Amino acid sequence: MEPMIDSISELTLEEVFADRLTNTPCVYLNNDREVWVATEMCVQYLESDVDSIVIRDAEFKPLGIVGGYDLLDSIRKNPTRDFQYDTKVEQIMFKELPVVEKETKLKDLIEKWKESRRAFAITSNQFKGYSPISARKMLEVGIKCKTELTASSLPKKKVITFQPDDSLKTVLDLMFEHNTRKLLLEYSNQFISDRLILGEISRVLKFQPDVENLLEIPVSQIELGEVKVIKDDLTLNRLCSIMYKMDHPYIFYKDIAISPWDVTVTLLSEKIGVGKETTQRKCPHCGKGID
Repeated sequence: MEPMIDSISELTLEEVFADRLTNTPCVYLNNDREVWVATEMCVQYLESDVDSIVIRDAEFKPLGIVGGYDLLDSIRKNPTRDFQYDTKVEQIMFKELPVVEKETKLKDLIEKWKESRRAFAITSNQFKGYSPISARKMLEVGIKCKTELTASSLPKKKVITFQPDDSLKTVLDLMFEHNTRKLLLEYSNQFISDRLILGEISRVLKFQPDVENLLEIPVSQIELGEVKVIKDDLTLNRLCSIMYKMDHPYIFYKDIAISPWDVTVTLLSEKIGVGKETTQRKCPHCGKGID
């Protein structure tokens, strides 16, 4: 039988990810750039390993982050086109920049995320910069988990729906009221997310100059994503393998909705272990990884 560690959540980030912890650089934006630039960038990076943009000053010092939450919250407060072009990102960024060390335990990072409701952190890398850690990256952890937990074992939560004739204001109000990045179109397998909304806002800013109040955008003109519905009660590692390959990772099994955040929270379970050979051993002399 394969040797096991009691709980994967007790491992450090370096033990869990090995060299992959810092294989992706952060995406940066200077603090004096306009909000519309961050909107454009987040369309490309939300729901990826990067997920949020790191804001830095002229000396390249990280000051905060901007993600879907910050951009959509700013639109709720000021939905005008002028705000997008006249406001600097430093005015809307999340200033409590989450920086973690390689020695940070997985459980400590996830607990910090649960408190802040922001599944994003950065850690220093070998290039004197930073690398991101997001809920999407936690799918890598889930893929190599050894557990009997399956889709039906994951906690059920209320799925929030919206109507096809809703305005963007209604959809954003639902998202913020229920602390969710995704809403399901009622009686369908289609969903809307922060990334899809920002993509439409970016398009409207470019090609619909007559639209002044962004909250009046009808949801019907936003291209929706499609939930992947699975029929089998797959194990956690199989679920993660499927979501890892998706642009918009979101799965339904019966009445259970599963996203990278749901996987992340599940990793705290004591029922999840990992084979010891999947963690990288180090040379006691030079500290380099041993294959």
